[in-house]
Amino acid sequence: MSDLDRVREFYGQWASLYDRLATAPGVRSWRRRAATALELSPGDTVVEMGCGTGANAPFLREQVGSAGRIVGLDVTRPLLDRANRRAAAQGWPNAHFCAGDATRPPISGPVDAVLGTFVLGLFRDPAAVVSGWVDLCREGGRVAVLNFQRSDRALAAPINLAFAAFLWAGSPGWGAPAESVTAAFERRVGAGRTALAARTDDRRYETFGGGYLGLLSGRV
Repeated sequence: MSDLDRVREFYGQWASLYDRLATAPGVRSWRRRAATALELSPGDTVVEMGCGTGANAPFLREQVGSAGRIVGLDVTRPLLDRANRRAAAQGWPNAHFCAGDATRPPISGPVDAVLGTFVLGLFRDPAAVVSGWVDLCREGGRVAVLNFQRSDRALAAPINLAFAAFLWAGSPGWGAPAESVTAAFERRVGAGRTALAARTDDRRYETFGGGYLGLLSGRV
């Protein structure tokens, strides 16, 4: 089974639980910060890579307004179905959620911004993927990536162990113990962040959620 098929199977099976977690109050505040980092304006077009159930859409819609456009790509149909139902229920005709691979987005640019939340660890070559996202963006647009990470704060060791177990369960196809999964995950996230930093200016990085969230954005 390919990595793509494993992701589809895992997230398709847990779509309902994933949606509840993705839209929890604390998580919503993280997503708002990621959307804000894009510095969107009314009428802009933003592409979200790995959009899941559309949990970021409310915060993107706040910025682009009714004249803008939100395009979400994901490989898992049950997640996309929920995203499209969310858009229909909110009356957002300018939000479109489509089947598509974030490693080869079927979109012709340029667009005003690209967002990826909690997806870098799923890619075998995140540096190439992020570089492709930058190429899709217009000059002056922004790209932002939000990811989990281990915290280096005092007394974080027990939570870091739980974090490792979470990664092992939520990143199907690793085929390795939790400790090795965490190291591999962090290498991938680091590679994606490095690629974004190398291709952008006006870079901004912040951590929150007790140090377990890292948000990097940059201007193309």
